[in-house]
Amino acid sequence: MSRSSVLRQLTWSQLDAAQRSALVDRDLNKVITTELREQISALVLDVRERGDAAVCDALAKFDKVSVEPSGLRVSDDEWESAPSKVDPALRVAIADMVDHIRRFNEQLMTHLGNWQFESDPGLMVGERVSAISSAGLFCPSGKASYPSVLAQLGTPAVVAGVKNIAVVVPPKPGANGAVDPVVITVARELGLREIFRVNGPAGVAALAFGTKSIPRVVKLMGPGSLPVTVAQLEVQRYGTATQMALGPTESVVIADDSADPVRLAADLLIEAEHGTDSCTLLITTSASLAAATEVELVKQIAVLPEVRAEAAASSLGINGGCVLVKDMTEAALVANEFAPEHLQLVVRSEIEESVIEMLVHAGEILIGQDTPFSAGNFVLGPPASLPTNGYARVTSGVTVDAFLKRTAIARADNAALRRLAPTVLALADIEGFPAHGNAIRLRFPDL
Repeated sequence: MSRSSVLRQLTWSQLDAAQRSALVDRDLNKVITTELREQISALVLDVRERGDAAVCDALAKFDKVSVEPSGLRVSDDEWESAPSKVDPALRVAIADMVDHIRRFNEQLMTHLGNWQFESDPGLMVGERVSAISSAGLFCPSGKASYPSVLAQLGTPAVVAGVKNIAVVVPPKPGANGAVDPVVITVARELGLREIFRVNGPAGVAALAFGTKSIPRVVKLMGPGSLPVTVAQLEVQRYGTATQMALGPTESVVIADDSADPVRLAADLLIEAEHGTDSCTLLITTSASLAAATEVELVKQIAVLPEVRAEAAASSLGINGGCVLVKDMTEAALVANEFAPEHLQLVVRSEIEESVIEMLVHAGEILIGQDTPFSAGNFVLGPPASLPTNGYARVTSGVTVDAFLKRTAIARADNAALRRLAPTVLALADIEGFPAHGNAIRLRFPDL
């Protein structure tokens, strides 16, 4: 399908408040229908009540795969033979990917240790940092193979020191229930053995509640389809922590007239090709750059497979586009309002730092045209599982920190407690908690 244009053109200063809101707001409730929520809620409850039987039924219904409960866990033979089914060059790439992600997260660990200090004479306060006890990782497989997802989720979990890690992966379409050997190879690289072939929403529920075959975990995460996202929302009601939200993908590129339009177009297409629900924005001060980039986009989309071309056209047209701004201050304002999953900055070196200082809401910031999103997704090391739908305003990508918890510690000596006693008593009395106050008065009868 030939296209003469693809990039929706917008000028920020000419948009009214409603138009600006429509551009930057991504409300999951707009796409999560009542029917879908009810269907997933019923599935979640079915897994909670019937366990493995419900998981197997979901595989049969949604994935057209017949599996007995004993076959949910990837077999020893699949585990052992997986690397032999993977191209040697790809095995090298997997090792390189995991190594870079591991090194990034190991560096983070050096800044996340235990600490304490004396905040007042005789009063010591601090924290202990420890790994969560268990984690469940969802790796999608419906549209393609996604070994990088497992690497991005599994590596920080391993580096954090999580003792019990379970992976759920839908079987490959048309593969008679087989799990992608590339994904298993990533798991082997990380030392992860507990891998289960499970339908996405049913897998989320199985991890949340536990079944005879699939262990219960305290936290689960992983990007997936809308039903997978809804399932993660549902299981939170039953006490399982999740990482919200990880999809659909979105990207923003801020560029001035120093950018190369050929590389700029190529980089815009990286996240745009994911799906028709993806969103990609070019924010620029240069109308001429926008025009040149449009020409390149048409050329480069023309050589993509049709399914990726359709996704890119939707991401850059209906869902995204080009936003013309008057200066970099306004560019940063638009980017912060959008709070993108991925952000690339392509501006003159002399203004890079000043623009970076203005960017406060983004899952990641990649600097320059030699740092494309694809490198960030696969090998740079920083997280590529990042918050979407504006959640970058309040949360971060998946690193070791997602698998750690902090325990506060305090120790007061008698003299310190006596100095603090009037404060405790005053607040205990005003809030109506006599036992709080009595614990102090018992120690210091003269107060």
